[in-house]
Amino acid sequence: MKIAKDTLSFILEVSKSTAPMEFAGMLQAKGDVITDVVIVPGTESGEESATMQLFMLPNIHTIGTVHSHPSGSRRPSGEDLELFERKGKYHIIVGAPFDTSSWTCYNYKGEPVKLDVVDYEFKEKEEGW
Repeated sequence: MKIAKDTLSFILEVSKSTAPMEFAGMLQAKGDVITDVVIVPGTESGEESATMQLFMLPNIHTIGTVHSHPSGSRRPSGEDLELFERKGKYHIIVGAPFDTSSWTCYNYKGEPVKLDVVDYEFKEKEEGW
């Protein structure tokens, strides 16, 4: 699996701009590239956690989650691991200072997974949109 460079930049920027509150969203992919972040309506962000109202998630296919840890720690919490087990295969945690070296992807078991960062050409109008 890979992640689009622009998608990673968006994740890092929104995480930085919402600090000290946590940011959270769901990940979508086109083929083997993570391309989109879905902000779930009703998501509540706080300094200790972000809570997604997953029942508000539109009927779309997601492959995992993304959220920030403004403290800088990128280690998944017990609550993170519970979410990982229920919601997809890929889970990204970003930490301060929110730069290209301050993020980690995990699988549903909480084990680190390598994601290659790739250039991805976003089309003006994607099929099905």
